[in-house]
Amino acid sequence: MANTPQARKRIRRNDRRAVINGARVSRIRTFIKQLETALASGNKDDAKAALTKVQPELARGVAKGVLHKNTASRKLSRLTKRVAALA
Repeated sequence: MANTPQARKRIRRNDRRAVINGARVSRIRTFIKQLETALASGNKDDAKAALTKVQPELARGVAKGVLHKNTASRKLSRLTKRVAALA
């Protein structure tokens, strides 16, 4: 258990931030899943539309600190390659 007031405050703050960050990551995963279903359907127009929605979400995740920059870049690169392969 935390002994100092500062440590107790950090525990309270970390609990609040964990809820917010979890919601952010969940939102990003939802957009990626929507893109995955569009890719599975084989419709290139739907996949492109979903990809344009995923890009800013990944960038926002990086800006807010819930994703590493390289992780977001790697995910976006792989998803873009899969959308481009639909021909």
